[in-house]
Amino acid sequence: MIKIDLDGYSFAIIGDIKVISENRRAKSNFESIGALFNDSNNRIIVPFSTEDSNNKFDDKEKQYNAILRLFNKFKIEYEKSEDAIKLVEKIDQENENFKVFSIKAKNIRNNIHKEKDYSDFEVIVRKSMERELYDLQFLSAYHLAFSQNACNFSVPGSGKTTIVYGAYCYLKSIDKNNPKFVDRLLVIGPLSSFAPWKREFKDCFGYETKVRELVGLNRKERQNHYYSNTDYEITLISYQSAANDIDDLIVYLTKHRVMVVLDEAHKIKNVTGGFWAESILRLAKFAKSRVVLTGSPAPNGYHDIYNLFKFIWPTKNIISFPLYYLQNLSKRKSLISQQNLDRLLNDISPFFIRIKKKDLNLPIPIFNEPIFTGMGKIQNQIYKYIEKKYIEEVDQNPNNSFIHKLKKSKLIRLMQCSTNPSLLKRPLDEYLLEEGYSNELGIDDRNIMKLINNYDFESELPPKFIKIFELISMIIKKNGPDGRVIVWATFIGNMIDLQKYLSSQNIESELLYGAIPNENEDTPKNIITREKIINQFHEEDCPFRVIIANPFAVGESISLHKACHNAIYFEKNFNAISYIQSKDRIHRYGLKDNDKINYYFLISSDTIEYDIHERVLLKEKRMLDVIENSEIPLFSQDFSSENEDEDDIRAILKSYHERKNP
Repeated sequence: MIKIDLDGYSFAIIGDIKVISENRRAKSNFESIGALFNDSNNRIIVPFSTEDSNNKFDDKEKQYNAILRLFNKFKIEYEKSEDAIKLVEKIDQENENFKVFSIKAKNIRNNIHKEKDYSDFEVIVRKSMERELYDLQFLSAYHLAFSQNACNFSVPGSGKTTIVYGAYCYLKSIDKNNPKFVDRLLVIGPLSSFAPWKREFKDCFGYETKVRELVGLNRKERQNHYYSNTDYEITLISYQSAANDIDDLIVYLTKHRVMVVLDEAHKIKNVTGGFWAESILRLAKFAKSRVVLTGSPAPNGYHDIYNLFKFIWPTKNIISFPLYYLQNLSKRKSLISQQNLDRLLNDISPFFIRIKKKDLNLPIPIFNEPIFTGMGKIQNQIYKYIEKKYIEEVDQNPNNSFIHKLKKSKLIRLMQCSTNPSLLKRPLDEYLLEEGYSNELGIDDRNIMKLINNYDFESELPPKFIKIFELISMIIKKNGPDGRVIVWATFIGNMIDLQKYLSSQNIESELLYGAIPNENEDTPKNIITREKIINQFHEEDCPFRVIIANPFAVGESISLHKACHNAIYFEKNFNAISYIQSKDRIHRYGLKDNDKINYYFLISSDTIEYDIHERVLLKEKRMLDVIENSEIPLFSQDFSSENEDEDDIRAILKSYHERKNP
């Protein structure tokens, strides 16, 4: 018989341990949970305490359950010592208390709570904050204040920062002897999130607090902050710096009562040994409160949420499924997988909230009818030739892959030509070449190549450029955000050409694309960065009223709704996700009821641009159905990239033949 006993900060498995030590598989399994074998004393020691920065943290429950699981796996009979029985009873009581706590958290999430407790919370928050929270924000902040550790998976633009500040100001107001009390915030996020956190604090509370941005500082300067007693209320740090400074940050958290916020937390989703993820997870046990914020909790599959819940409850087994099963669950569509998905959502539901776009009651945006422009005479001749040539290649080889024949590079070239034929003379963007696209036009007609090589804006200005100038000129006559505009473009060459053209017409603009650097710890102060451009755009006396941006460069944590109420789509590709995200930059929580958000679409007539526009709208509708009706939106089950690509090509072929044979 084998007995489970205690030995200091470890479990001791004593007795006839040969049944384990002489079974290679069993021994390997026990070693995987940290077991140390001492055959001479017939003992196996399984530590349940870890030590970090002179603080002990016990994982008694985790190790005890691991031992029992292995006993059952290898059919080993056992008994428990008196001390072990007492410890297990304590663990059971803690588990029972946590179950009760989880039920309360889930009830609050579902708006079931004690009216007095909620009203007391509401009074304190209203007294502390100048900004008025809408109902779901209040509920989310109350849920976070109660649970202390929670995820917020609300859609971009729903006011997640305000929710955190609501919970924070309440936890800061309670008695300092209360274990829930916090008085500092450590926000770990992309540098683009720093300005919004500072801006939102002032908007929420009506004053500026002491904020320490650990950007552009060397290691020693950052250490001075961690170890000093200065009273900075908010510390802002990037994931990269936090991962590098993890031991110093642990000391900082042990010295203060800190709420740790992971902004854009999907950056720690890596479950295969990612340095950032492993480092940030080490912080969890030292925080008084843990908050996870991301509007994209599971971009690749349900396994993406594993680290998020591990961070907010590092000592609890919130997700009962093993990691490999979460990965499989993302790929399967069956009755059993649906039942297990329901079980997963039930397990995690006490500790996350998701506000959907339809919950925000935003002013309904104005989707202006597409503005169709013709093509110049030379542009039309070039476009019609290469479209006919490329489509005929596919028609003549129906057994070849649609994607291989048209999607790779040739479709890109058609898109370029429909706006600006001069791009045909230039190499494709570097990222396209990395994906296997070819620079070859595949045109053997000398007359057409001569037209392409001689094409420039002096010989023929593409009509779409003229039309967008007229539209921008009309918009910027207005005051405030109504008089500013963001232009979304796909191709870098078109962005640069458009900026030059607008400048020649006395309209100044700034570019946001891959070559404009993100700010980081090493960025010299004299370098123009995306963050500096966006911050300047928010200023009342900003010298430019137009931003020309690529959707891939202006993504997470960026809000433009206070500075700009107009978006023009100069061109689009088939990527519906980037289209949805680009729209959300100016349509988010914080708009007034009478604000008018305008979207404009420029389309070259009788080209593939209208087919792209229609396909993107169709995909958007399908994606929004998933986003608005799912607790954890997952696209991998509903959208197959290869099928989507083929459907895009089929739509182009169908439209082309309908135009040719009306």
